[in-house]
Amino acid sequence: MGDALTTLVLAEIGILLAGFAYAAVADWRTREVTDRLWQVMGGLGLVLGVIALFPGGPLGVTLWVLVVALTLQHMFPWSLHGRLAGYDDLLELGAYLVVIALVLAAAIHYGVGPVGAVPYPVIALLGSVLFARGLFEAGLLFGGADAKAVMIAGVLVPVLASPIVGATSASRPLLAYLPLPVNLVMNAALLSAAIPLGLALRNVARREFHGLGTFTGYSIAVRELPHRFVWVRNPMSREARAEEEAIETSDQDRERRERIAQELSDRGVARIWVTPQIPYLVVLTCGAVAAVLAGNLVLDLITLA
Repeated sequence: MGDALTTLVLAEIGILLAGFAYAAVADWRTREVTDRLWQVMGGLGLVLGVIALFPGGPLGVTLWVLVVALTLQHMFPWSLHGRLAGYDDLLELGAYLVVIALVLAAAIHYGVGPVGAVPYPVIALLGSVLFARGLFEAGLLFGGADAKAVMIAGVLVPVLASPIVGATSASRPLLAYLPLPVNLVMNAALLSAAIPLGLALRNVARREFHGLGTFTGYSIAVRELPHRFVWVRNPMSREARAEEEAIETSDQDRERRERIAQELSDRGVARIWVTPQIPYLVVLTCGAVAAVLAGNLVLDLITLA
């Protein structure tokens, strides 16, 4: 049984990292990630979870399927029609409340445990979904794909108590209770701090100092603007900034950069200062790798301090 469980965990980790890597590359190249990826990963996570929880009895399997269904509804476009049109958010809120109530009631009545009770992976997944949705609603996850990625991480690997390389002895007990998506996001937040440093080193190497802007951007030739995923920073008008905030698709962004490049060329501007559009999915992927290898880097730093 132990060997089978290890195989399942390795399969879940492999699917998680492979899927995140694919999403990161796609987001880097096109700034688009298809929902089909999350649907496939979620479906595989559902099946592997059922296999893992099956020896514990029908309660755990039933609750797992229920929470995964709540998770996967985010990955499929849907809407109510007819007289119910416009009540999508209300229906979704109702689904959240029903699932939370059922899991809570089962945990109170049967307890939490591997056999005949509510399996902890079910609770960890539900917590991961609430965590990701909360971050998205608060604007701390910058796109729907980011929130979906965090949720799907919870479907595939709800909890990873023993990272591959290991964690500090002080933080290791916490990993048995912290959902892996929480570790993933905390790692990503920490690793994000390396981006300004990398930009600053790039600018210093090119002898381009731009005050605090040295840590947030760099200069490129105007002719390169249509082919680079960047935000124009200097020169930049208030009207242009408002237009930037209204962009919803990569095609709109590209058309805008083409127009700005033409306008700047007509004015004789040769170089501009830009901020790179670094997809947060790339950072989340790095956070996922760190979570699998070492657990929670933030907790490790805190416990080592």
